Amino acid sequence: MTRRLTMLFAGLESLLVLAIGVAIPLVPLTIVWAAHFGFAPEWTVFWRAAVDVWLLGHGVDVVFTLDPPLATALGLPAAGDPVKVTIALLGFALLTLLLGARAGSRIAETGHRMLGTLTAVAVFAAASLGVTATALHVAARPSLVQGLILPGAIFGAGVIIGVLRARRAGDRDRWGDWLEDRSPGLRAAAGAALRAGVGAVALTVAVAAVLVAVLFVVRFPDMIGLYEALHTEVVGGVALTAGQLAVLPNLVLWAVAWLVGPGFAIGAGSHVSPVGTALGPIPALPIFGALPTGDSAFGFAGVLVPVIAGFLVGVAVRSALARTLGYLGPLTVLGVAVGGGIVGGLLSGFLAAASGGAAGPGRLVEVGPDPIAVGLAATAEFAVAIGIGLAAASRLPSRLRDSRAHR
Repeated sequence: MTRRLTMLFAGLESLLVLAIGVAIPLVPLTIVWAAHFGFAPEWTVFWRAAVDVWLLGHGVDVVFTLDPPLATALGLPAAGDPVKVTIALLGFALLTLLLGARAGSRIAETGHRMLGTLTAVAVFAAASLGVTATALHVAARPSLVQGLILPGAIFGAGVIIGVLRARRAGDRDRWGDWLEDRSPGLRAAAGAALRAGVGAVALTVAVAAVLVAVLFVVRFPDMIGLYEALHTEVVGGVALTAGQLAVLPNLVLWAVAWLVGPGFAIGAGSHVSPVGTALGPIPALPIFGALPTGDSAFGFAGVLVPVIAGFLVGVAVRSALARTLGYLGPLTVLGVAVGGGIVGGLLSGFLAAASGGAAGPGRLVEVGPDPIAVGLAATAEFAVAIGIGLAAASRLPSRLRDSRAHR
């Protein structure tokens, strides 16, 4: 494929990803506009709302200014003052990342990976800036700078993942050649630490997702009760459910913070952690009906999840590391354990920071986990657990070698 066709193809792929993302909130809002309002208001109001939701899903800050009479009727403090919403609806970011990875895989097939990647990211960022500009309004004003950078960065990360995944095993580049020239021992230890940290976080996130699903099943009657209390019609219920699905990845990451130990907050002064739950007034969203209530005698058992995850990845990475180095000394085990803990802690803290933020006025300016507390706790837990896993599996490779030599 020629360079011009590659650029055209990459640009169309990026525009398709953006269109899908904006269409997800726009379609139900358009149905509400037609079925509930009878085409009476201007459709541009719903377009701006859909773009704001999509931008919030990528971490773009949106400043809302409520009409003073409406804010007073809702009982909100400082009625009429601007309210900055910074919490990200991570479902949209996850969708953009996955679609970006798919686009990257298709771009890699053109043979012009670098050109296709740069074109796709540039077109996506420009289009994102364009839709952000169309959503500027006195009542809701997204950040133009963040609208240019953040969605494009998430899409670009997905494209890079897709391009790297599509790379054939025999492909080489300057980066790969540079790595081959480095010390094999250092390279193996660094790779083991990276795999251990990422693997520990991945296992913890998987368990957190299962935990959230179990809570949904157990607390399903409470969630239905909240739906009934809101008195939403069919169209409103569908729109509300779609909005809550966008927050579902946030809940999974909050569950990770709960398992690690620090927990999370839904409003200033509240906390949900293994020690106990103390909630003040919170939004009457049905999805919050799954939150644990009161104190749990077995809450600290959840902290074992990241410890077990670190232990398992420590056992898993040791065999490959031992085959490369031949012998694992105490300093190597310590370095891999500490490196894996740091990687896991940084990644956990980043995910915690991405899942929280300001969700409204008053108490809702603090929603989600504390990224520093989550990162530090995860670093300590993963480092100790990975070290134990490496040490516990220390005799396994030698026994395997002895059995093979005997045979």
